[in-house]
Amino acid sequence: MSYSTLISADALKAQIDRPDWVVVDCRFALADTGLGAKNYRHGHLPNARYAHLDKDLSSVITSRTGRHPLPDFRVLAQKLGHWGIDNRSQVVVYDDAGGAFAGRLWWLLRYLGHNKVAVLDGGIKLWQKKDYPITTALPAVKPTIFRPYLQDASWLTAAHVQNGLASRSICLIDARTPERYRGEAEPIDPVAGHVKGALNRPFQANLAASGEFLPTNQLRRQFQALIGERPPEQVVHMCGSGVTACHNLLAMEHAGLKGSKLYAGSWSEWIRNKNRPVATGK
Repeated sequence: MSYSTLISADALKAQIDRPDWVVVDCRFALADTGLGAKNYRHGHLPNARYAHLDKDLSSVITSRTGRHPLPDFRVLAQKLGHWGIDNRSQVVVYDDAGGAFAGRLWWLLRYLGHNKVAVLDGGIKLWQKKDYPITTALPAVKPTIFRPYLQDASWLTAAHVQNGLASRSICLIDARTPERYRGEAEPIDPVAGHVKGALNRPFQANLAASGEFLPTNQLRRQFQALIGERPPEQVVHMCGSGVTACHNLLAMEHAGLKGSKLYAGSWSEWIRNKNRPVATGK
């Protein structure tokens, strides 16, 4: 059996020692970019590697990009191989933020053509609550070769989004908080508001109080109420920089609403060009 959206802590516990399974710790904090690696050193799941959002899962910021540009796929493929991931591996990714950062690596692996990747539901917090093993030992990794098979249709550029909104051929969903979406608060980016025409669904709405994802039928009802009669293939997800947008995309896939896409540059890229339409309020 393979996992392609979420995996429970119990299911991972039963399989974690298998040689064809690779676990990756994706903990990160925007306010302290070294905190995730520090927490990893203090304790992580057995055999887990560490992936840094800025250093491993993004490329260099330029005057035209958002805050977390997509990494060069060749560089990422080499890193995956260095972490012991090949095209047959079952990959499990986790964080301590409900999947907010792990979802980025989940999506990147799918972009590289690898669907055997799942987010640990409830993350390390639920794992620890169940008193499952935590270690400070670094994994013994045997490097291998990962061959990417790019799924270029899985993401859109700013131009594609602008054209899609103008032609009404896409439904754009913003995963940021309502306050940021409405332009009432903007703690990170220099311009407040949202892409004109975008809908708002904060990624936190996908989670129960336990930090686990809501049941699939509940997620499905909520997203269908948001997108109406549109097929999921017309849905495009965005956020501040192309990270938490992956959480909404993951939630839709897990709910059986398959085929939505990512606007990778998201808000921080959109506002680089003053000619792109911006709105505030609801």
